[in-house]
Amino acid sequence: MRIDLVTIFPQYFTALDLSLIGRAGQSGLLDLRVHDLRGWTTDRHHSVDDAPYGGGAGMVMRPDVWGRALDEVLAQDPRVDEASTLGARRVLAIPTPSGSPLTQAMAEDLAGADHLVVACGRYEGIDQRVADYYRDAGREVVEYSIGDYVLNGGEAAALVLVEAVTRLLDGFMGNPESLVEESHSAGILEYPAYTRPRSWRGLEVPEVLLGGDHGAIRRWRQERAIDRTVERRPDLVEALPARLLDGAAREHLASRGYAAAETGARPLAIRPARPDEAPRIAALARRTFPLACPDSLPAEAIEDFCRTELSDESFDQMLADPAAHRILVAQVDADLVGYTLTVLSGPRGLPDGLVGGRIAPGAAYLSKCYVDEAWHGSGIAGALLEEAVVDVERTGAASQIVLGTNEANTRAQRFYRRHGFSRAGRRVFVVGGVENRDVVLVRKLTTAVPR
Repeated sequence: MRIDLVTIFPQYFTALDLSLIGRAGQSGLLDLRVHDLRGWTTDRHHSVDDAPYGGGAGMVMRPDVWGRALDEVLAQDPRVDEASTLGARRVLAIPTPSGSPLTQAMAEDLAGADHLVVACGRYEGIDQRVADYYRDAGREVVEYSIGDYVLNGGEAAALVLVEAVTRLLDGFMGNPESLVEESHSAGILEYPAYTRPRSWRGLEVPEVLLGGDHGAIRRWRQERAIDRTVERRPDLVEALPARLLDGAAREHLASRGYAAAETGARPLAIRPARPDEAPRIAALARRTFPLACPDSLPAEAIEDFCRTELSDESFDQMLADPAAHRILVAQVDADLVGYTLTVLSGPRGLPDGLVGGRIAPGAAYLSKCYVDEAWHGSGIAGALLEEAVVDVERTGAASQIVLGTNEANTRAQRFYRRHGFSRAGRRVFVVGGVENRDVVLVRKLTTAVPR
């Protein structure tokens, strides 16, 4: 790759002789050249600027000087082999506070160019006609900014661009894997890093990094990367496509208040249901219950169950009795998209078939954990489930939480096992006159104190 830097302060770029960029130049991977803009002036004072039309403070860099410089530099072949210059991609980059933000995606794109020319403005900037002229002439022009602040000139921003782009060139990094997990490469910030000594000024390296469990380390790093991004750069989260995250990452993101979606994460609230929300929760329940029903269950039986067990009145009664019925909802924007219903059995006991040797007396019963079909795979269900478990633990009313899921629904069984549930048996029950068979699963609660 060839990079030409045009500036009135050529000495500013001596730093590029150092470190990996300097080595890339020595090895021939990078052809880096610095030009003094004043070499294209025609007056004895080597003037590169003049007063702005329309008045105002400061000076503006002249388009005629820049035009002569850029005509010459852009015309130079970026590669030695003349045949290979056909179709070469040349880009004119102009740092300016009014430009598009420089992103990792932009750097990755520019790393594919053959020739990058950076025009470093000063004073009040370069006459706008320079960018307009070359763009109108069919040149690829990128006006970019490195942040919402103003510098004395474009040289610092040029240094940033050169480093961001060149480190992505094949062969530049000694260990190319170091590019994979760094900040912005996957749309989120990088996880925190630690090295020796293990203990420093009373601060310890997280224990998970010392155990050698690579799966646990990967999950920890992924979660910490998400945490950092949520806390420091929510704008990145809201632009993050769901396809860049695996299932565990989506669940963790949901636990931090964002639901993964294809166009970017959406703000998510998981909270206790309000008494006035019975009709909305009932409608959600009637929408989602059929999604988990086996094919063997007739539509009439499903409709009968929805009508009798998932009515507005049923949810009215449960919401009026939070000591026995715990209902949490997931809300995206103004929409309720998921809910859990947990019954604190107490003296009422568990439903028939949910009592067994592995199930403690008074165990809580997770009756419902459903999410609208449009939000399947978003991580909401996992975050909802974990919040329901924490909610029961806070009550101190049970030492276990138990549930039943249809034996044919292996996806649901895998979901619950990932969340710490283990098989405790089977049960048979009737819905609408049709016999159903469930796998019974149980999870021990860690902080509850049984009554």
